[in-house]
Amino acid sequence: MHIQPYLFYEGRCEEAMTCYEEALGAERVALMRFSDSPEPLPPGAIPAGAEANVMHACLRIGDSVVMMSDGYCAKAARFEGVALSLTVPTPADAERRFAALSAGGEVRTPLGPTFFSPAFGMVADRFGVAWIINAQPEG
Repeated sequence: MHIQPYLFYEGRCEEAMTCYEEALGAERVALMRFSDSPEPLPPGAIPAGAEANVMHACLRIGDSVVMMSDGYCAKAARFEGVALSLTVPTPADAERRFAALSAGGEVRTPLGPTFFSPAFGMVADRFGVAWIINAQPEG
């Protein structure tokens, strides 16, 4: 059994994909737009003009895959009660990732050393996705 996060960006999915490619070195594995559907969408399934939005996408971030979509663009995306945890090998890597994800976002716990990590911090990116950044302990 394998669990993968599936995030709905309500119209900002492609922007989020580009952000994570730049900030995290993510690799775009799949991208399908609503207009790519081989079957017609049910009437009213998406708002008029949203045909070019992302119906389904996958990003590989390290050894993990995150699935993404614009959803049905009916409301603002709200990521509450969940965070993506990113463990990186060094404090310097943690600093780079933290800085990139916090650009336009909200720092919730500043990056710094703790008893369990040489660099730990929490941030919500500009899309509202919460991230926990954690450098592996040395030694």
